[in-house]
Amino acid sequence: MKLNKIVNRSILIAFTALLLGSCTNLDEVILDEVLGSDASSVDGALAAAYDRLGDRTFVNKNVFAMQEFTTDVALLPTRGSDWGDGGKWRAMHEFTWTSSNAIVTDNWNLLTNGITRSLSAIKIINNSTSTQKPLFLAEAKGLLAYYTYTTLDLYGQAPYRDPNTENAPLKILKAETDIDQLILDVEAIIPDLASLGKNSTHTGRFTKEAAYSLLSAMYLNRSVFKDRYNAGSNFNFKEAAVSGTGTDMDRVIYYTSLLIDSGKFSLEKNYFDNFGINNSKGSELIFVIVQKIDNIRNGDNDFVYNSMERNQRTSPSNRGTNGSCTTPEFYHSWDNNHDDPRFARTYQYGDGTWFTNTEVGSVPASDIVPNSNNLLWFHFTRGMVVGPQYGPKLTSAGGFEMTSDGRIKVSELFMEKSTGTKMNFTPELNFDDPTQSVFAQNQINRGVRCFKWEFDPENGNGASKVDIPLFRLGGIYTMRAEAYFRKGQNAAALSDVNALRINRTREALYNNAPGKALTTIDNEILYKELGFEMYWEMYRRPQMIRFGKYDLAYTAKPVSQAFRRIFPIPQQTLDVTKEFKQNFGYIQ
Repeated sequence: MKLNKIVNRSILIAFTALLLGSCTNLDEVILDEVLGSDASSVDGALAAAYDRLGDRTFVNKNVFAMQEFTTDVALLPTRGSDWGDGGKWRAMHEFTWTSSNAIVTDNWNLLTNGITRSLSAIKIINNSTSTQKPLFLAEAKGLLAYYTYTTLDLYGQAPYRDPNTENAPLKILKAETDIDQLILDVEAIIPDLASLGKNSTHTGRFTKEAAYSLLSAMYLNRSVFKDRYNAGSNFNFKEAAVSGTGTDMDRVIYYTSLLIDSGKFSLEKNYFDNFGINNSKGSELIFVIVQKIDNIRNGDNDFVYNSMERNQRTSPSNRGTNGSCTTPEFYHSWDNNHDDPRFARTYQYGDGTWFTNTEVGSVPASDIVPNSNNLLWFHFTRGMVVGPQYGPKLTSAGGFEMTSDGRIKVSELFMEKSTGTKMNFTPELNFDDPTQSVFAQNQINRGVRCFKWEFDPENGNGASKVDIPLFRLGGIYTMRAEAYFRKGQNAAALSDVNALRINRTREALYNNAPGKALTTIDNEILYKELGFEMYWEMYRRPQMIRFGKYDLAYTAKPVSQAFRRIFPIPQQTLDVTKEFKQNFGYIQ
């Protein structure tokens, strides 16, 4: 079995439901990483469990919508004629979702399908005679833990059936009582997991390092799981750990230090390299979703495609979709920090030309989109994109406008669906009704956009071969810094925060200047620094809950009750599976 390679062939695999009863058929899916010829093979079953990570779940607006659109970092407003969709996107930010919301339902189905696939793989591997049975079984159990942990985080409950017992009863795991066993389960598989790079493993496989990362996250959030509805957000971060010595925070420090001190990873000088098209060899990457562009299932990256405006084109055949933006609150948290290397970065072409997004002009027609029949490639600035926007326009023939000397002409841009409206991304949103994130057609330019992720122009709008980090070294530093801070070890916390600041540098336009170190740290400074490092990566909701910020009001989001810290069990699940009971605060 060669899980280190992505194979350009596919088979149609139908899974019998392990979780919701033998009469329930799960989706049939085309797998892009299949290494066996039979769905019942060890190869096919394990590949199927991995595939759910990258088939919609964690690579587009699904889990992202629940972890980011519900926070101060991101929202997806209705923009004139676009993004109404029955109000499902607005509901995430306005905290009006119900058990019938399509996002709530779709993500539940995707995540529990991931649980099902992992349990299926465990059963098949257990019954196999594979020479690598212990390794593959540990990986399948690691994936099961990752899907289960995410489901418990978002919904407070998760389904489980013993894969080695025929007709095993359905068990409903509860976050507050089962997080401890989940931690023990992951700790138990560590001896059988490969270290990253051993046994032909790579960052797309669940390795010892992936387990250390997951355990760090579980210990960091364990007290929240145990006391989700704590009205004052006074979570007991000093509770004795499930195993080992010390408290939960001691275990966070232990596991994150194994990663930081391993010598296997280092912080990228260019922060945005973590999220670039050629990031597969990135020095920070620990556990990622490997993506590619092919004829089976193109990789996906809505994280940037959804934020770009329609008239922002990286090639003549590609564009954005004018959706998501950040809130004024998060944007202004960067005040006095715009020189932080993580805030924004301009692009320099091979002839030395800088595109700074501040004026009209031109750039060389030197970069060609791969596999595109010589389409020109235009590079936008990265990070937080604000103010008047510039870039190439299309001619009536469908190509970029060019200057007389053969360069790509850079012009002031206007909105595609409101042609008299300048593409001026304003920090303030100023909704006509402050309680509803709805813009009129001539207001669709509002909102600072996030180009943290690089737009891949190779094949269609939104297709991407950018690997999606689920765990990377920068995030590990943030977890250790928070754990140190919660133990009262402020100097150690400050050191980790400054490591993230000063080890990143700006572009050559700014003399490769490093970020500036902080001299002090407190709760608010730490909270802002977590946002600076991890924005737009599906980490913000848990951060806000831990710091007592999630229930507060901000733009288009009202003060909310504690029960909104988790989502309801979908009504369609309650209708067919009586073992589930609706979460507190939601009507069943």
